[in-house]
Amino acid sequence: MCGIVGYIGPRDATPIILGGLKRLEYRGYDSAGVAVLQEDSIEVRREAGKLANLTESVQKSPLSGQVGIGHTRWATHGAPSQQNAHPHLGQTGKVVVVHNGIVENFLELRDELSAEGVDFKSETDSETIVHLVEHYMASGLDLIEAARATFGHLEGANVVVVMAVDEPDKIVTARLGNAGGVVIGYGDDNEMYAASDIPAILEHTRRVVFLESGQMATITRSGAAYETVDGSKLEISPQTIAWDPVAAEKGEYRHFMEKEIHEQVRALTDTLAGRVDFDEGRIRLPQLNLTEELAQRIQKIYIVACGTAAYAGMVGKYLIESIARIPVEIDIASEFRYRDPIVDENTVVLAISQSGETADTLAAMEEGRSKGAILWSIVNAIGSQAMRVADGFISMQTGPEIGVASTKAFTAPIVDLYMLAILLAELRGELDTAKRRQMVADLRLVPDLVGQVIERESDIEKIAHALKDIKGCLYLGRGINMPIAYEGALKLKEISYIHAEGYPAGEMKHGPIALIDEEMPVICLAPRDPWHEKMISQIQQAKARGGPVVAVATDGDELVADMADHVLWIPETPWMLSPVITVIPLQILAYHIASLRGLDVDQPRNLAKSVTVE
Repeated sequence: MCGIVGYIGPRDATPIILGGLKRLEYRGYDSAGVAVLQEDSIEVRREAGKLANLTESVQKSPLSGQVGIGHTRWATHGAPSQQNAHPHLGQTGKVVVVHNGIVENFLELRDELSAEGVDFKSETDSETIVHLVEHYMASGLDLIEAARATFGHLEGANVVVVMAVDEPDKIVTARLGNAGGVVIGYGDDNEMYAASDIPAILEHTRRVVFLESGQMATITRSGAAYETVDGSKLEISPQTIAWDPVAAEKGEYRHFMEKEIHEQVRALTDTLAGRVDFDEGRIRLPQLNLTEELAQRIQKIYIVACGTAAYAGMVGKYLIESIARIPVEIDIASEFRYRDPIVDENTVVLAISQSGETADTLAAMEEGRSKGAILWSIVNAIGSQAMRVADGFISMQTGPEIGVASTKAFTAPIVDLYMLAILLAELRGELDTAKRRQMVADLRLVPDLVGQVIERESDIEKIAHALKDIKGCLYLGRGINMPIAYEGALKLKEISYIHAEGYPAGEMKHGPIALIDEEMPVICLAPRDPWHEKMISQIQQAKARGGPVVAVATDGDELVADMADHVLWIPETPWMLSPVITVIPLQILAYHIASLRGLDVDQPRNLAKSVTVE
């Protein structure tokens, strides 16, 4: 969601903040702004639209100083406009705030402040925060205490960063609930950073502290002091993050999404690293804290996730039930906590989230915790909330994913779930040695198989040219590849704005078949797997209605080739791992269709990378 960057130190804050915001563009935003402390005032520049507009504004009217905060906003209250952009100044012009989240009681606060004579300049909920801080400072409180008092009034999940002219040696920030992350960065030579995500500050430091919910930090040039919002002091030492800042750059690729599709060979190699013993045919997931006693105790697993992560979870259901013989339910995270799920101490709630900060997923984890469940998570962002609150976790190990449309953070968790299923099965006595060793050996094939599909990109691009002007599309899959129909449709709709629907292929006759004609392409997932013959039948039915068919098929499948108008070929693959391979041509197809249509592939409209409000 919103991006936040703060700096205090000996250098000019403005270029550091703008550079950090640039690295947070993947989060999705519709306006941007920066505020820098001067000797007796705060200079602010804000613009609607892309960061380039703000950069141009700063070039025309420069501002500089050694303490500053910046923000990219994704509108929740008030239209995307210069007026509603952050940072927000108080009435005196001596206090400034940036904010991520939703102040749920902002109307009540706004009415109270208006009654005291406050003149609001924006339509946002965020502006109430700066006026509250200013109110408390006017009563005699210092910045830290005024901020603390303000935080106590805010309902909902929020991240706040505030600074003031009267105390130019500090920045105060807090994380209230699960509205996104707060990363405190420790630089060299008396400089410190604050950000909503790691890529913003990786250029400058890898020593960081992540704030938990209910914690606040006061940042000065010499370091940071930590405490809970209610005033209890905390001792927190920085940790070192290993991510390379170069990983957040496009390099030779036109878009981050294209780069990240190609990175899947490395990403999948990395997610296997340290976890697969090919000699012994065993899986090791030490950070999951999974013992034989715990594995035997588990009676049910709920996988909770949103969007792409939920589709990965659907594949995981097939894998865990087939391999480990444990019942699995898939829950859209935003629904889980509202249906009073039947959960106890023998239940696992397994959350999947690229960012580890998805508000609905964190809320689902909280629901599981309140009912005594075992909490696990599969996350990509090191140190994220979903990782920290879990009893055990699996890190995707893919490195930063910048494009809003997830690619490598979809395939990696499928492999992680496959490994989890094998480990659970071994600990529960559900796998004989020969079968386990074969399943583990199959993992060795995955990176190379993905690479083989990516090498066929030029063939897929030709099919994209044939489909770039379509108005709608139907995706069909069965069994373990049914979720890939959902994911393929999601990729097309979110970056190309073409209406696309994913369906279980067996449901085609129960409604969707009415849509099929010569104007409605049907993309059929038909690899050689246990559902292959059934998918042949679905292709025939689509062709009988005149629908153009694009098939994902295994090399050498002449039966499919004879029926389909276009074929997205994949190499022969062990069927339980086939979703990792079948999704790759659909990612590439969606990417090239969107690119050919001249769209903003990395930042599709109305979407954000990390959805941190409900």
